Amino acid sequence: MKITEILSQEKPVLSFEVFPPKKESAYETVEQAAVEIARLSPSFMSVTYGAGGGTSQYTADLAACLAKKYGVTSMAHLTCVSSTREHVMGVVERLRENGIENILALRGDIPSDGHVEKDYSHASDLAAELAAMGDFCIGGACYPEGHPESKNKAEDIRYLKEKVDAGCSFLTTQMFFDNDLFYNFLYRIREAGIAVPVVAGIMPVTNAKQMKRILSMSGTVLPTRFKMLLDRFGDDPAAMKQAGVAYAVSQIIDLVANGIHAIHIYSMNKPDVAEQIKSSLSEILV
Repeated sequence: MKITEILSQEKPVLSFEVFPPKKESAYETVEQAAVEIARLSPSFMSVTYGAGGGTSQYTADLAACLAKKYGVTSMAHLTCVSSTREHVMGVVERLRENGIENILALRGDIPSDGHVEKDYSHASDLAAELAAMGDFCIGGACYPEGHPESKNKAEDIRYLKEKVDAGCSFLTTQMFFDNDLFYNFLYRIREAGIAVPVVAGIMPVTNAKQMKRILSMSGTVLPTRFKMLLDRFGDDPAAMKQAGVAYAVSQIIDLVANGIHAIHIYSMNKPDVAEQIKSSLSEILV
């Protein structure tokens, strides 16, 4: 099933993201974690893609496994800036052969050595190419706080509209921890004529070190109440995990209460965290 069909049903959508292994030796462990999450019957699951296509085979394999073996609608991430068109099209063909209908079209991070290929400059280039094929449902990423490389939010929204116009039929947000930022972002993109569905991305932070990595990579703004949570529980792994899940659940409840019906959880391959979130929302996402 295409994700746009799921989103058009106007009922609560709860989806989860998993990431493939970097090495074949870890594939079985990652697949088992993904399967445990699949057993929670999510609306769909997404599988990430390593920098430069380093995990492209495992991305396709894991997405196909979830769809074929467990009947879960799956979406494969696909980055382009560090790959040639030949490589990208090879991955696309592999996804098509495995019956994957949904692709999240991403530019991808610029490698630390600065080397990029010349075939793609932006995610909109990839989205347009996929749209021309006619058989994929294409998603795009968006940033409630603005992309770290954008000069300002107006420029960021302009590029986002180009991506949508190129063929993205829905958007998934980068993680955010302040719902007001998301509501403001949603208002601004609607004013700019971006009308496609937007799925809210939520990250349950279960350890303080994880949060430091997130901040270094994304520049995400932390509200005071979340900083207090980190200060109070950051040195206690069990308490931090419980508090992080509770914070994510509180975000989701607020989103649903304000009419946002599609939530995507960055589960970090943790079935227990996914299960706690799902069970905490059993009477809310119905």
